[in-house]
Amino acid sequence: MRLHQRRDGAVLVLEMDYPSRRNALAPALRREMLRVMEEAEADASVRAVVITGAGGIFCSGGDLSSMEVESALQGRERLRPAHQLIRLLVAGSKPVVAAVEGWAAGAGLSLACACDSIVAAEDARFMAAFGKVGLMGDLGLPFTLPQRVGPARARQILLYGEPLDAVEAQRIGLVDRLAPPGQALAVALDRARILADQAPAAIALTKQILAEGLDRALEQERHYQTLLFLSADHEEGKAAFFGKRPPAFAGR
Repeated sequence: MRLHQRRDGAVLVLEMDYPSRRNALAPALRREMLRVMEEAEADASVRAVVITGAGGIFCSGGDLSSMEVESALQGRERLRPAHQLIRLLVAGSKPVVAAVEGWAAGAGLSLACACDSIVAAEDARFMAAFGKVGLMGDLGLPFTLPQRVGPARARQILLYGEPLDAVEAQRIGLVDRLAPPGQALAVALDRARILADQAPAAIALTKQILAEGLDRALEQERHYQTLLFLSADHEEGKAAFFGKRPPAFAGR
């Protein structure tokens, strides 16, 4: 599991590389991305950031193999560094572009929606099937998704957990730019270079004002998701996922 970094002039490129879990956003990867973003926030030479995934996939979601929460305090602590990362992406001073190839599912969709722009390959796919493992959308998704597609469409995406192709995602405002397959990063870099040429303070303050309400949303999410971490339905959802069978939820 690695987070590769490289510079393209004033643009910092971050590439998630966790091939055994299809770039799942495991706790260690979240912490490393947080560390790098905190460094970027303090580095005036970084004027924009691009986030992408290795191996033709953006991010398959959270890492269920590491999702063992046994107490409310543990659940809240699990979300704390992830929420620090989301705050930096959404309300930090650096503009961020997501370059999506393949799947952006679950936490991968949350990560993409925390970025200022989403560039997707024409064959990319998006999904928020948190309910299938007894959880709610997190990492700011209940806040960022309605900002992109409106409350009604966000409700359908979050409740039904059905996949969206890139063309439909662009039509409803989830995706900002389409790229030929394999070219999402190149197009995202072009967009990031434009952002890097803007006045940094103007970008930073615009991001801050657009993020109004984020802190309250994340605190609500931290409370509700912790309750779900400890539910029997979440345990059943995980067991069904690893057992490759449909879940049988009991509502407890």
